[in-house]
Amino acid sequence: MISFAGISTFLRFMKGFNILLVFLFGFFSCFAQQNTNVNSSQFYGDEFEITSLSDKKEVMKQFAGMPVSDSLNLQFKTKVKEVCKVKGCWMIVELPEGNQAMVRFKDYGFFMPADILEKEVVLNGLAFVEEMSVDDQRHYAKDGGKTAQEIAQIITPKRTYSFEASGVLVPN
Repeated sequence: MISFAGISTFLRFMKGFNILLVFLFGFFSCFAQQNTNVNSSQFYGDEFEITSLSDKKEVMKQFAGMPVSDSLNLQFKTKVKEVCKVKGCWMIVELPEGNQAMVRFKDYGFFMPADILEKEVVLNGLAFVEEMSVDDQRHYAKDGGKTAQEIAQIITPKRTYSFEASGVLVPN
């Protein structure tokens, strides 16, 4: 038969044991937290190392001297002026002297968020010059939210500076 003294001793032991468990749980919980390196930058597409960042004036010189069929692998930092409002499948970035470049994404493998207007981004990919057809200009104008009147005024092909980004870094 179990005596009252035996039960009392057992309960004191369990009380101490439970206190020890709570203490150990709290102690080890503090050390179990992972060290997270808060990186405030976001990659879209392929991640890349910044190896040879061209400045915008250099990029503009290279665009200006480039024939339509040529391309050049580049990395450069620029400001986003416009993003496709439909699904972020293209963006327009700033170049010197009021020029702009149309950026599309390699194999449509990624899209950009619409909230990056006026943010600085680092682009990695191929720069090239193309002649954009009237139909393509109208398509992009429609995606960009232009009015029917503005779209109707597009009547001639246009030489454009373009960029096919394999990756985009958006620093925060």
